[in-house]
Amino acid sequence: MIRLVVGLGNPGKEYENTRHNVGFMVVDEVLRRFRPRNRSEESLSLVYRVRIGGREVVLAKPQTYMNNSGLAVENLLEDLRIDPEEMIVVYDDLDLPLGMTRLRLEGSSGGHKGMESIINTIKTSRFPRLRIGIGRPKRKEEVVRYVLSPFNREEIPVLKQVLRKASECVVRSIELSPEDAMEFCNRRDLI
Repeated sequence: MIRLVVGLGNPGKEYENTRHNVGFMVVDEVLRRFRPRNRSEESLSLVYRVRIGGREVVLAKPQTYMNNSGLAVENLLEDLRIDPEEMIVVYDDLDLPLGMTRLRLEGSSGGHKGMESIINTIKTSRFPRLRIGIGRPKRKEEVVRYVLSPFNREEIPVLKQVLRKASECVVRSIELSPEDAMEFCNRRDLI
């Protein structure tokens, strides 16, 4: 049963609409659908409590910057007394094209520094994660600039669709289970 949704990103206005903050954007999309009962700053995160599927769920945006996400996640799990399997982490993925989502029940970091930080800090990779495709730049040396850049005008319509799909994936993972949500989340034809 999912009790915690963690969207990864970087705090601050300069990162707000960047590709690396798509995890924050998915949390915001869920919050638009389910009005938070309150918002607080705790466990090194912005924390929102909402009711989904008849129960309270915590949505969090770590404020530790991407590469230190593990510190916030460790604090969230401890403070909320939640096991890693009861959490879903949402983040950007360079290896998926823009518009694709992939829900997995466990796995490696795939080279993503935020996920690497989480796995190393909580010492397990056994927790659901929803990867949101952002595509890859043409040249490898442009990766850092690319992930910290905003989506361009042509990408915005696809981004809006994928955010709706990803938020529905999160909701289904909570209301049903991540296992039951996988077919919906991993289909290519939904956007």
